[in-house]
Amino acid sequence: MAGLIPFNRKNSNLARTESGFEDFYNILDDFFNDGLMPSRNLLKDSFKIDIQEKEKEYIIEAELPGVKKDEIDLSIDGDNLCISINRCEEKEEKDEKKNFIHKERRSSSMSRVVRLAGAKLDEIKAKLDEGVLAVTIPKEEKKDSNRKINIE
Repeated sequence: MAGLIPFNRKNSNLARTESGFEDFYNILDDFFNDGLMPSRNLLKDSFKIDIQEKEKEYIIEAELPGVKKDEIDLSIDGDNLCISINRCEEKEEKDEKKNFIHKERRSSSMSRVVRLAGAKLDEIKAKLDEGVLAVTIPKEEKKDSNRKINIE
């Protein structure tokens, strides 16, 4: 029976062996953990982005399933594109016969920053379609840096 009780594998030698079940073990450890703050891996808990470079533009796609347009903040800070998500959910159930009130609130935020070197920041276009945010960023035309230098 003792083998069925989850224990904190992060502090044991099992954490060092790769078995393919690390995420499952982490969920179990967080569920049975008495601490207030569950341990999370920020790289895995953030949304995924893909960046493509084409001849005349960059295309950034961010996977945002279930996120509404008004929950996304897309901004430019210097040469950086900032994609931020802020979600607040509130659920309330009432049953007057049983004098029962149930309220849940959940709030989450995530953000990713992409450096945009050599981009036309004034011509950025973004579209949210079926949970995928597509941002198209035109490239600045490269100036010819080759030139002949006269010697005196």
